[in-house]
Amino acid sequence: MIIDVKVPQLSESVAEATLVSWHKKAGEAVSRDENLIDIETDKVVLELPAPDGGVLVEIIKGDGETVVSGEVIAKIDTAAKAGAAAPKAEAPKAAAPAPAAAPAAAAPAAAGVAMPAARKILDEKGIAAADVAGSGRGGRVTKADALAAAPKAGPVAAPAAAKAALPTPPVAVPLGDRPEQRVPMSRLRARIAERLIQSKNENAILTTFNEVNMAPIMALRKQYGEKFEKAHGVRLGFMGFFVKAAVAALQKFPILNASVDGNDIVYHGYIDIGIAVGSPRGLVVPILRDVDQMSIADIEKKIGEFGQKAKDGKLSIEELTGGTFSISNGGVFGSMLSTPIINPPQSAILGIHATKDRAVVENGQVVVRPINYLAMSYDHRIIDGREAVLGLVTMKEALEDPARLLLGV
Repeated sequence: MIIDVKVPQLSESVAEATLVSWHKKAGEAVSRDENLIDIETDKVVLELPAPDGGVLVEIIKGDGETVVSGEVIAKIDTAAKAGAAAPKAEAPKAAAPAPAAAPAAAAPAAAGVAMPAARKILDEKGIAAADVAGSGRGGRVTKADALAAAPKAGPVAAPAAAKAALPTPPVAVPLGDRPEQRVPMSRLRARIAERLIQSKNENAILTTFNEVNMAPIMALRKQYGEKFEKAHGVRLGFMGFFVKAAVAALQKFPILNASVDGNDIVYHGYIDIGIAVGSPRGLVVPILRDVDQMSIADIEKKIGEFGQKAKDGKLSIEELTGGTFSISNGGVFGSMLSTPIINPPQSAILGIHATKDRAVVENGQVVVRPINYLAMSYDHRIIDGREAVLGLVTMKEALEDPARLLLGV
């Protein structure tokens, strides 16, 4: 029986996707749930497993093509199992490879299959996925496997073939001692560019700044950090405090948590905060949902989970959709000050930066304190300077006196 391989249902906010790289050729045997192809949306890279075992008799959409939800991209003949792979593959367009491909069915379902993050590392090292023992489900090669893999000595044919199979390889332009390289934007990078331009063009962005003495938070972490980790199984970081301080401001000034829809202002009765996280594909913003109901331990655990998923390319579309406010932490890269751009349709975003010892004046005396500069960009169409400034002051007061977060004052 011939069955269709279809693009999975994408979220409402994702109109289309791009086929990154087929892991099977027409005429090759496939196993049920074996990853056939990686599909890139403007949010995540999805793996498309085979709906059933058999022979991949036809590939309708090739690498690099744009597809939509439910679109048929290939066909599988479920009646053609391992031994019958070659005969069944003769009828379709790609019949030629069938005789050579049939024996491959005897291999484990995912042997030689690398996860997207792992594949990039292997390509850079010049190692074929088939040469690496995978520790993932079904023998898949994980990022950890790729990092631990060592290149073989001497010329290796397989990696060269793998590189040749990449959908959009960089094009090097020889210009003597001034070479250039042209690399197409990924769908995620193109979407980021589109949304940033949209934000700049549609929002009346203004940024307000303040400075925070982080000494009380640092003292709290020093005093309770070890006990906190033993009790909750996660380190007591700074982000939990920043998130809770933002929640306090959003509750006090709900307009900071609102959004614009045409000529309407939408006030959200919940607080979903997006946390900007770097990933191998670019910046992603997973969402902490109902964060006002979360403890600092819950927040730290979820942020840690998001960070690991971002590195492994495992964030789901649902985890990246929505949000009523965002926090960007340039401080992890050493940033002293920045003006973050609003993430539409949100109306405000908090930027936090590196904490540095600075000379400040307290009670007429110059003293040294660990200072962090906060920056909050807001949409001046609906947020006045008063709410923006007082909102940021609320965050500052909460961070400089953490007891406020516990007492709700």
